[in-house]
Amino acid sequence: MNDINPILVTGTHRSGTTWVGKMLAADADTAYISEPLNVLHRPGVFRAPVKHWYTYINDENESEFLPAFHDLLNFQYHTWLEIKSLRSHRDFLRMGRDFRNFFIGSMHGQRALLKDPFAVFSTTWFAKKLNCHVVVTVRHPAAFASSLKRLNWPFDFNNLLDQPLLMRDHLEEDRAEMESIQPGDVIGQSALLWRIIHRLVHSTSKLFPDFNMVRHEDLSLEPVAGYKALYESLGLTFDESVKTRILNSSSSENPAKLGKNKTHSIKLDSRANLENWKQILTQEEITRIRNITEPISHLFYSDSEW
Repeated sequence: MNDINPILVTGTHRSGTTWVGKMLAADADTAYISEPLNVLHRPGVFRAPVKHWYTYINDENESEFLPAFHDLLNFQYHTWLEIKSLRSHRDFLRMGRDFRNFFIGSMHGQRALLKDPFAVFSTTWFAKKLNCHVVVTVRHPAAFASSLKRLNWPFDFNNLLDQPLLMRDHLEEDRAEMESIQPGDVIGQSALLWRIIHRLVHSTSKLFPDFNMVRHEDLSLEPVAGYKALYESLGLTFDESVKTRILNSSSSENPAKLGKNKTHSIKLDSRANLENWKQILTQEEITRIRNITEPISHLFYSDSEW
């Protein structure tokens, strides 16, 4: 494998992992790779099939994924697998982009940066087996819920319930709540998912104090200082071009809210975006989110931040 420690940026989806990943990849020696554990990932990038959102990997099932991650971290692009999967002009253009990124990464010995919120249950495996330096993004539970409400993105908990190893190791205590939550209840789903994920994030941070845990809100308020600290922790080069890119991504001249057709854009007025959830959620919804997440949310957010 490439002997440079890869970086994993993870957290919940809609927690700023794309922004953090792309700002860290502003270092010219870093190659950005998006979501190999996304159920809809491209086979040219990652050749192993992924059946569940938030797939859990440990020593018992790693044989399904480890060879594919070795290929990925060595920038081995699987051209034939990708060609067989092409279904549209957009797929073809994406193939060109990914092939180019892998070719440059290989030729220039770049450091792989995996942006993947769906790896959050597997962070210890990534650290131990792939020698990843881990960055976990944390976003306020109400902001997370408001984002899913605005986009109308429900979450099917069968993705977790159908993973016996994950349930056994981490989530058995949550089984009843996951089984009883209603399919259209986006607020309840998002709050429960936030609590489940951040309980594990908190316990993992105690075992691995070298993991970088960053709050989306802190980066939004002081992006240059926050990213500079991250760069230093990860051994990345923070120069003027990196600083300029960070400022451009978070400028007050950017929109305060993204359109629904720009869900992955990173150009946003980061400070203005902090308060959007207070306009999107009703007071009843905010109270419900806090009640569901309170056993864990107080470890990350104070009363004044509600």
